[in-house]
Amino acid sequence: MGKLDGRVALVCGASMGIGAAIAARFKAEGAQVHGLARNRERLEGMGYDGVLVQDLDDLDGLAALQLPPATILVNNTGGPPHGSILEVDPYEFGKAFRRHVMASHLLLQALLGGMRATGYGRIINIISTSVREPIAGLGVSNTTRGAMASWSKSVSKELPPEITINNILPGYTDTERLTELKNAKAAASGTPADEIQAGWLEAIPARRLADPSEMASAAAFLASEEGAYISGQSIAVDGGRMASI
Repeated sequence: MGKLDGRVALVCGASMGIGAAIAARFKAEGAQVHGLARNRERLEGMGYDGVLVQDLDDLDGLAALQLPPATILVNNTGGPPHGSILEVDPYEFGKAFRRHVMASHLLLQALLGGMRATGYGRIINIISTSVREPIAGLGVSNTTRGAMASWSKSVSKELPPEITINNILPGYTDTERLTELKNAKAAASGTPADEIQAGWLEAIPARRLADPSEMASAAAFLASEEGAYISGQSIAVDGGRMASI
């Protein structure tokens, strides 16, 4: 038997990267998985039990969706663009807050009644290690990820005991998003992309990038009965990179 037999999961950002890895692991653990993302073609080719095509920036569209009776919710979406925080348009903060915090809150409210009725609920937010240590050049993302962590902690104090909420803080993970960030840093600094990655690896005791499946393993644990006594936590999966405790 899988850890998630009989459960229904809604995974946001399920068309690629960490979201796709989590969705695949949940299916392997026996869950019925519904994937939400903007790219219909990718979603429909991934064998999900249900597909929801939606941009999380569009809260009205998100509110109008007919959601599955999910008792596992994975909030996961791409971060804001790379760049100096001093030069960013102030409206970028609002856009990022809407996509991350407000969309997550809307989905939680929509699914919470079913979780209460079922007597089981797991909310898992894929955030960033910047919750603890801000990352240079990602000022809007740092700000928004911190807000997500504070939202999650606040929510954890009001949930019934059978429902948990936790954050996974991925370190440098081998995804398309990380490649985009690496190339953007290379273009901005004039440093070759391979040198930028080498610098990242030097700072990681594990001396490698994470595989998305390693985030999925953490998510599967938190989503299962085994994670029932963990709530309101931010759990780093970063190969030991962060210096903070």
